[in-house]
Amino acid sequence: MNKIIFHLAFPVTNIPQTKAFYVDGLGCIPGRENPHALILNLYGHQLVAHITKEPLTPQKGIYPRHFGLIFTQEKDWQQLLETAKIKQLNFREEPKNRFVGSPLEHHTFFLEDPFYNLMEFKYYRYPSAIFGSSEYTEIGDR
Repeated sequence: MNKIIFHLAFPVTNIPQTKAFYVDGLGCIPGRENPHALILNLYGHQLVAHITKEPLTPQKGIYPRHFGLIFTQEKDWQQLLETAKIKQLNFREEPKNRFVGSPLEHHTFFLEDPFYNLMEFKYYRYPSAIFGSSEYTEIGDR
């Protein structure tokens, strides 16, 4: 296996609620589980939900902390969007297009899990904007 896999650990307060959102809602494949943590496969990347006793509070906005995926096929982004709607997941920000008409154009939406973790899902019209297009300074909605 030569593929590099991204890993992210994040806080939750309840494993059954975590499974309901990530497995039943987003379609993650559950892995190892114990009363303190749950491993999730999100499109081939490892997420680990760790139980915390610290109080979790919502962010005021979508910045600075969120994580997510960039889809390379628009149909895959659209399919996840439809799934999120059907499963009635919590949209922190509804689907929209950013930087329309520019080389940075992309579709995006944000979901919020029951523990206030924010996830962004994107599809770039021009793949060069994912890491390139450094002559542009626009990033996000600030």
